[in-house]
Amino acid sequence: MNSQDMSIISLVLHASWVVQLVMVLLLAVSVASWAAIFRKLFGLNRVKSLNDDFEREFWSGTSLNDLYASAVQNAKNAGPMERIFASGMREYQKLRERRISDPGTLLDGARRAMRASFQREMDVVESSLSFLASVGSVSPYVGLFGTVWGIMHAFTGFAGMEQVTLATVAPGIAEALVATAIGLFAAIPAVIAYNRFARDIDRVAIHQETFIEEFSNILQRNLGAHPAPAGTGH
Repeated sequence: MNSQDMSIISLVLHASWVVQLVMVLLLAVSVASWAAIFRKLFGLNRVKSLNDDFEREFWSGTSLNDLYASAVQNAKNAGPMERIFASGMREYQKLRERRISDPGTLLDGARRAMRASFQREMDVVESSLSFLASVGSVSPYVGLFGTVWGIMHAFTGFAGMEQVTLATVAPGIAEALVATAIGLFAAIPAVIAYNRFARDIDRVAIHQETFIEEFSNILQRNLGAHPAPAGTGH
């Protein structure tokens, strides 16, 4: 390579095949990481919007039975909070159909159903986080491997030279360092996105856990006020 031709594209094209393979791998990981970031960004915004919409409807005074009927009818497009509510109501009504009237049993059954639904919903919300964490932690080391290999390859090429100058060394070293730069290019956005999404998911989890407790309190009040009918209001 011409010692004056130090553009990024030229450095990549003149790198050894191992370093080029590392670069291609890191670029592919970077593209996948950005795709996961945008998918998670839109997904979390949708979850927040659906949860807020359902919570507003829940506290608007609509009866629990009407909310449950709407949740069942809208199951495919429902948000996590609505599905959690539907799970609790479904279990509550099943227990009432079995002639179980003990308030503690009814409340425990509804709460267990909502906790199980909560775990399923959080598994979905947390998807892709582990991938972003892996990209953020592994990519710099993959880039460093490419750099070390490139430097070794460059110095092997200099072994037969009688006189080695900075002009002859610089291109080979620069080619190798590009791998580390690409590794950091892949890792930094993944780390930033992971930290941002982790905080957002924690807020979603707390919000949903708070709703479970509030809904459980409503069921408990309804059972204490009139234990015979299935809860119809709050």
